Amino acid sequence: MKQLLALCALCWLPLSAAAAPNINVGVFYDYLAGDKSTYLKRVFNGGDSTAFIKVSVMEIVYNADGTSEEVELKSNADNTARDGLMATPARMIVPADGMQGTRLLYLGEREKERYFRLRFVPVMPEPEDEFTVSSEEREAYKNNLSAGVTVLAGFGTVFFVRPKDTRFATRIDDRAGEYGLHNNGNSVVVVDEFKDCAAGDAQDCQPTTKNHILPGRAFSFPKQAGRTYRFTLVEGSEKKQHEVKG
Repeated sequence: MKQLLALCALCWLPLSAAAAPNINVGVFYDYLAGDKSTYLKRVFNGGDSTAFIKVSVMEIVYNADGTSEEVELKSNADNTARDGLMATPARMIVPADGMQGTRLLYLGEREKERYFRLRFVPVMPEPEDEFTVSSEEREAYKNNLSAGVTVLAGFGTVFFVRPKDTRFATRIDDRAGEYGLHNNGNSVVVVDEFKDCAAGDAQDCQPTTKNHILPGRAFSFPKQAGRTYRFTLVEGSEKKQHEVKG
């Protein structure tokens, strides 16, 4: 049976759109190649008010049974830096109709793949938040938003840090009645734009899905007569189109 990693990006929607920031973090899944240690993540603000954004990082740890938990990052062995992913700056001021980037820096071992949850949350600026604004600017911003905004919109994304020596090895198991993909490599592979449609009828389709397969795990689906299954297998920078008939 299939063992499927379901990574769902977090999202909180605004209750009011009047005079508010409206941030966009782009894609919800980002991947750090094995030969890279930094990654630039851009945040856009399409609203009509400045966005003060806190960026937080938690590590996602997967258990043997497929469940996961988020844990705080620890310091490295000599206590000089955090072991894992850091966002700098972790406080962002994005003007209305503007963009700013935060650089994601990875510090730690690269023997195996690691996973992180990034949260980009707009907040009302407070003195303890370390935003570089005066008390007058802070109060003016609060007064401008207080009339129309109750909850500000924030987003969560997932960040994959591939091993230093990344190796892809996806095994296909095409059997009668079932099609399987087994990740025998050491880094996540993606079954992207998976479509299950009636043969010859592009309108009779199930919702398109995106599926991540962790190392050592598998994704499979039953083949039904009269159905056609299409997807893109993504192994790092390599993409291969597949079509399977039921």
